[in-house]
Order: sequence, then structure tokens, then C-alpha cells
Amino acid sequence: MCRFLVYKGREMLMSDLLLKAEQSLVMQSYQAKERKEPLNGDGFGVGWYAPEVDPVPAVFTSVQPAWSNRNLFRLSEKIRSTHFFAHVRAASEGAFVSEFNCHPFQYEQFLWMHNGRIAGFPRIKRTLRESLHDDYYDFIQGTTDSEHAFAVFLNQLGGHLDDYTSDDLRDAFLATIQQLRGWQDQAGITEPSYLNFAVSDGFSVLASRYVSTPDIAPPSLYISSGDRFEIHEGKYRMSAPVRHPEAVIIASEPLTAERSDWQVVERNRLVVVSPELHIQQIPIP
Repeated sequence: MCRFLVYKGREMLMSDLLLKAEQSLVMQSYQAKERKEPLNGDGFGVGWYAPEVDPVPAVFTSVQPAWSNRNLFRLSEKIRSTHFFAHVRAASEGAFVSEFNCHPFQYEQFLWMHNGRIAGFPRIKRTLRESLHDDYYDFIQGTTDSEHAFAVFLNQLGGHLDDYTSDDLRDAFLATIQQLRGWQDQAGITEPSYLNFAVSDGFSVLASRYVSTPDIAPPSLYISSGDRFEIHEGKYRMSAPVRHPEAVIIASEPLTAERSDWQVVERNRLVVVSPELHIQQIPIP
């Protein structure tokens, strides 16, 4: 399992979340607290939006561990953004470690990440790929189940990625999970799938906490929302909102020890963050 985070809200330096917070994402790359294996050293990636320049997000990936990449430290301390994704990877057994397999994945205005695995992926891979429109089939460059799931999402959304609604995004996300489960059922796959996905188009954010088997817990996922994420008495905290949230973090693990700042996402739920930072949790069938 990997670790990831999504930030949307007031402009801030990426280093506040990636490097400086008490349990920052770089800390989680070698000392994750909510998975049995604490190391997530098979590469990393950061994607961020700069809408004043281009609606297509920038992406920086590397196969180096996040804790030892000097460029990650240098760039994150200088780049401000109102919306970014970050991911530290723990590759599945037998999976290739290459930049093509590092998250987040990007297609036009979309960013996508995954923490988990699609059970029996080799057994449904051919069926999955044959279902895709040529554009999304050709888009796949790596070998991960995660990137293939992204292609399924794009395929579910349809061929006009500049003409959709927020409901279309939600429906495509839910349909992606249902389609993956349908192919697994057809192939007789009964092992659990862990589908903690996150996607954004630069405006809305959707993230899932999901496992396919009822008697197993899904990978952890948390939300923190408030006025801003900043230092209070020497430690980072999410300050309380004045009226409605001005900053939202979705993360595999809390970035601070103050648990009251972090809400656990319930099992098999889809988190939807609107462009105005309204937050919903929707049951995943």
C-alpha cells in the first residue's frame, strides 16, 4: 500500500505538507504509521495546478525514495499552489519501479492516484484494455493496475472531457469501481481489492475509501478542513473555519498528532469536494 495526500484551498507552499508537518508525506515515505510495512520508497510524484498559466497540471515524478530526492525538497519549498496531489509509492510484489509507474497520473486536466491494489489484475487486464476508447488505450504508458483504472475512469466519463458536470464526474467514478468489480466477478476473483482512488480536474476532488470484501478494513483515509493549515505554537494545525472551509486536506494518514483536526472517512465511501470546498461523503454500492 502507498500513501497519498490531496490539498485544495488557500494558496500554500507544498513543503508545508510534504516536508514540514509533524507526520509529513516525506515522513510517511519511511515511517508510515497506519500500515504494517512503514516504507514507501519505490518512487514518488507530485502534481499541482497553476491555472494562471495552464489548466493542465504540472507533474514531477521520480523512482528515488522521496526522503532522498534533493529536487523534491528544493522545489516544494518554492512552489505555491491552491491545489496539489502527492504520492509516495510502495510497489506491489513483482511490479516494475519506473517513472511510468509513479503516481499521480495525468491526462489533460485530470490527476489520478491510487492507494491499494486491484485483485487478480492480470486476469482482467485484457478485458479492461479491450473496453477502452483508442485515446485512453494509447494513453497508458506504464504497467500498473492504478493507471489502467484511471483509463477506465476516463472511458466512463466519455469522449468529451471539456463538456461534463460534477454529477458526471461522480457517476464516472462510481461506475469505474462497479466496472472493475464486474470484471472480477466474471473472472471468479474473490480476493479483496483495495480501491482508494483520488481524482481531480482542477476544480472538484473525488476520493474513495473502499475494499471489496466485507470482513476486511479498507486502507486508511482522513479529511481535515478549516480556515488554513498553518503553524500554531510551533506545530502545524488546521485552524477552525470562520464560516465555511477555506482549506481541505485528504490524506492516507493524519499529517499531525492533533487527532481532533482529522476526520476518518467511513468504510466504502466516496468523498466529494466541490470547487467551493463543500464536502460530501457518499456510500459506494
